[in-house]
Amino acid sequence: MKLTARGAVALAFVATVAGYVLASVFGLGFLMGLVFIAGNLFGAMLVNRRELLSLVVTPPLVFFCATFIVELLRAFSSASVLGSLALGLYTSMSAGAPWLFAGSAIVLAVAWRRGLRDNVRDLREELRSVTDVPRPRREQAFAPEPEGYFEPRVYGTARHDEP
Repeated sequence: MKLTARGAVALAFVATVAGYVLASVFGLGFLMGLVFIAGNLFGAMLVNRRELLSLVVTPPLVFFCATFIVELLRAFSSASVLGSLALGLYTSMSAGAPWLFAGSAIVLAVAWRRGLRDNVRDLREELRSVTDVPRPRREQAFAPEPEGYFEPRVYGTARHDEP
């Protein structure tokens, strides 16, 4: 079974939200981090090889989005939604930073092993070929500076009065 990059990102996102739910139910904070890493690991192992580059950059975004949604839902039950959201995001992102770093490193290692290097090389060649192709010159269909718009043009030669 192979996933697209979107499917792998969705898998990591759902796993992270599920990790938050499990951590709040069982009271084990590290459970969220383990489920986040597992979701990213399975996503990196199941994604199509040609889409590894898209997946490698997403763990921080997935972690932030899942944290934001969970903390927003928690903040609705408090008196000050904005203050609770800000404090919840700060504490959750700070506490989850080691898990985020570990998940990103594991995804990068698995993707590198599965052929990320080839994806990067293909992207470089594609970008290089796009910039090496000379663009055809177009004839200008308009005058970039209308006559007399910025400075007047004087036609003919200067007139010298002879005494």
